This record gives sequence, C-alpha cells and structure tokens, in this order.
Amino acid sequence: MTPDELLTTTRTVRRRLDLTRPVPRELVRECLEIAIQAPSGSNRQDWHWIVITDPDVRAGVAAVYRRGWQAYQASGASAETLFGEDPERAAVQRRVGDSAAYLAEHLAEVPVLVIPCLRAATLPEGNQAGLWGSLLPAVWSYMLAARARGLGTAWTTLHLAREREVAELLGLPEDVRQGALVPTAYYTGETFRPAPRRPLEEVLHLDRW
Repeated sequence: MTPDELLTTTRTVRRRLDLTRPVPRELVRECLEIAIQAPSGSNRQDWHWIVITDPDVRAGVAAVYRRGWQAYQASGASAETLFGEDPERAAVQRRVGDSAAYLAEHLAEVPVLVIPCLRAATLPEGNQAGLWGSLLPAVWSYMLAARARGLGTAWTTLHLAREREVAELLGLPEDVRQGALVPTAYYTGETFRPAPRRPLEEVLHLDRW
C-alpha cells in the first residue's frame, strides 16, 4: 500500500475481526516497535502497553467493557441516535451502532486486546492535550502498522468510565492511566476504502473562524 492508501483505508474493524484465528504475539510486538517511534512531549516516552491474550483476563476486561457499553447505549447519545434528521447519515450511524454492539458482545473472543497507558500521577485540570498527545499518536501508529500486516483494529474508550476496575484486573499502579482499548485480530475480506466524510470546505478555516 502507498502511504495515502494506508492512511485512508485504516478503518475501525468490529464485525470483521476474525475471532477464530490466533495472532502471533511477535506480530503485535512488530506493530508496537513502530508505535513507539511516534513523538512524545519532551521526549518523555512515558507510554506503557498492556497486551492481553489470556482468555480469562480478556473475559474480565470484556465484562467491564460491556457494562460501559450498556451505559453508553442507555445515555441517548450513542452513535446510532446521531444525525436522525439526515437519512443518509442516519443509515451510516445505525450501521456503526450495530457493529459497536457486536464488538461489545464478542470482545472476550478477540484474540488480542491492547491497552495503551501513560504514567501520570495526576491529570492536569487545564491542558490535557499535551498529556494525551504524548500517547495517542503512538496508538494510531500501532493501528496503521497493524493494518499494513493484515490485522484489523478498533479504537474504543468505553471501558474508561470504569477505568479503576480494569486497572485492578490488570494490576496497574495508581499512577498509570489508560488511554484507549484496541481490539486486534486478523480481519476477514479486503474491501476497505475511504469513508464518507464531511467536505473539507465545511470544516476548514483560514486564518480565523
């Protein structure tokens, strides 16, 4: 793939994750070796990566995630409820909602769960962009590296409302904060393409708003 193709066809994969095919741990390590080349503030490199393959631990994380999903779905602001006034976008949102529900139901079966973390004794009240900006580019690099190797991923954060529960399951120190949860598996089919997006003209501002 060209860089442009990689960047425009790395999609969230939920329903098409192959839940039956094992993922070699060494392949995940390759992706993480690429991920840690991403920039971090002041070159601190305070990231840590929890790679979960044990079925019992996956099941524990999935149970917490499912409760997060249920709360999100009951909130009235979940993906499938958005843009109801636009039939075209509403149809897309319903598909997103359906695939998110599928992931919540089957998360324990995904062969690899990756939880990227940062060491942070406290979260700043003001500018958190500097903090999370030292982790999230590396997570995206991991997802791109996975795509280039035939692996599908999904970026999700629904477990973070119950972050402490997952931290206890994984034995994380008090100063380690989780940034996302990235299910990782081989994917089925090869029909990835750029997604529909709002025209750039609607979101581009030159010099001022």
